[in-house]
Amino acid sequence: MLDKKAKEKIIEKFKTHDQDTGSAQVQIAILTAEIKDLTDHLKMHKKDFSSRRGLLRKVNERRKLLRYMLREMPRSTRNWRKSSRLAT
Repeated sequence: MLDKKAKEKIIEKFKTHDQDTGSAQVQIAILTAEIKDLTDHLKMHKKDFSSRRGLLRKVNERRKLLRYMLREMPRSTRNWRKSSRLAT
């Protein structure tokens, strides 16, 4: 789980306007950071199946958000994916 400062830093980097905390871009960036943390955790704790389940939920949620962005705003999504290098 990300601490408050790390989450605020991600929001500051990916927000689309001043009061943006919940846009799809911000949510994807936060989920990506959480996925990286969980992946590192699971490399050390191979039998932690509860965390593995949480990781799969986060990956699925990020995939849904990426699909939503592609469907609703295809051009800006492609540009955002190239510039952010978050999701392939």
